[in-house]
Amino acid sequence: MEEKLRELKELLREVYDLECIIMLLNWDQSTYMPPGGAEARARQMAVMERLAHEKMVQPRMGRLLEALVPYGESLPYDSDEAGLIRAAQRKFEKANRVPSAFMGELISHQAKTYQVWTEARPANDFAKVAPLLEKTLEMSRQLADYFPGYVHIADPLIDFEDEGMKASTIRSLFSELREQLVPLVKAVTEQDPVEDQVLKQHFPEEKQWQFGLDVIRQLGYDFKRGRQDKTHHPFMTKFSLGDVRITTRVKENELGEALFSTIHEAGHAMYEQGIHPEYEGTPLAQGASSGIHESQSRLWENLVGRSREFWEYFYPKLQAVFPDQLNPVSLDSFYRAINKVEPSLIRTDADELTYNLHVMIRFDLELALLEGKLAVKDLPEAWRERYRTDLGIAPPDDRDGVLQDVHWYVATIGGVFQGYTLGNILSAQFYDAARNAHPEIPAEMRQGNFYTLHHWLKENVYRHGSKYTPEELVQKATGQSLSIEPYVRYLKTKFGQLYPW
Repeated sequence: MEEKLRELKELLREVYDLECIIMLLNWDQSTYMPPGGAEARARQMAVMERLAHEKMVQPRMGRLLEALVPYGESLPYDSDEAGLIRAAQRKFEKANRVPSAFMGELISHQAKTYQVWTEARPANDFAKVAPLLEKTLEMSRQLADYFPGYVHIADPLIDFEDEGMKASTIRSLFSELREQLVPLVKAVTEQDPVEDQVLKQHFPEEKQWQFGLDVIRQLGYDFKRGRQDKTHHPFMTKFSLGDVRITTRVKENELGEALFSTIHEAGHAMYEQGIHPEYEGTPLAQGASSGIHESQSRLWENLVGRSREFWEYFYPKLQAVFPDQLNPVSLDSFYRAINKVEPSLIRTDADELTYNLHVMIRFDLELALLEGKLAVKDLPEAWRERYRTDLGIAPPDDRDGVLQDVHWYVATIGGVFQGYTLGNILSAQFYDAARNAHPEIPAEMRQGNFYTLHHWLKENVYRHGSKYTPEELVQKATGQSLSIEPYVRYLKTKFGQLYPW
């Protein structure tokens, strides 16, 4: 069995390396590649995806797993070997249902669609990308149909990203959370608006960039195993556990854009950098799910990066970087400005109270698309109507409407957006568990010390990679199943102090 396990690891490493090469090609397209390379890049990514998929489903892989699964079941459940065999078997079973040619075609289509989206959004030209989005919808349905037996067509797509979740589960969870959020948003927005013009002065790009790098270095992002570059829509990517990169975008008239996206993506990256190094080259060397991953980016961005304790330490440093803009502004005023609650058009810029409403809109729209209840040509107007209904505002154009998020233009329709709200919920649950174990964390943050929090997360979340299912990991780290209670309590406490009701 040890020899078979060694052979399995060798095969998995080949798949892992090919998948990382795909990510490298994608990163280059999203950062430095000239537009003229788009057609060839789509072709190159399709070749690599087919190779990776073919290696994953090769008969030799199946024979090894057939022999090793019973062996893995005889091992202690918590052992790395048992976890690896479980993860490899799940990956093999899923991959084996989908033809390699389809996967190559899908990734090629996604690369082409992304390139067109980068041109369509600034031009406010949804018609330019709509035919490609039609094909994305068709291929998303086709992918789901390779997994028959689902209750809802989105179920297989959701399970890819958040194992164990279904459309019905997400709908129920969103309904429960929405009942709590809507009264909070109403209570806050009925009050006088907070002044946030202090964030909309001129802040030179180079200084913003360097301050963001200094912040995430102090949080724990390892620059010996990472770097940051600019892109259209910020993301994190990994080429190995020793090379985990982030991207951001900078607006010189909006201080929060680059800073909070930098912290957000660094949260993703610190998760990947914290995975046990012995998992390198295996399916264990990745986050447990989309929701778990997002919990880390949102934890560092919001529960840390928008906290009073964080800014008691960092605000004097930020004032030193931008003295003319911020020296006249008190910490209280700045803290209220970065936590302003106001219905807005852009999800990535949304405040903590309204953010999940943005996610719910997208989730509902993609389910309607998959169900055939909504046509792609009608998507822009459906988007505007939901914003009018849910947030009381409507985008004046598609640039800040249906074109604003990259996800449908670089992935499938269905399976991605629920992870953002799951992540918000779990961010508070993990942070609560860390503070219960180490009550000194807030006081340490006031001193610019984030080691205790980062170390607790590494030991209880990061190091495990995908060894456990999302539900197992949450239970193991926090002692309870996923619950909205810590998140709702956090929101009520924080915003009840900022906006007494």
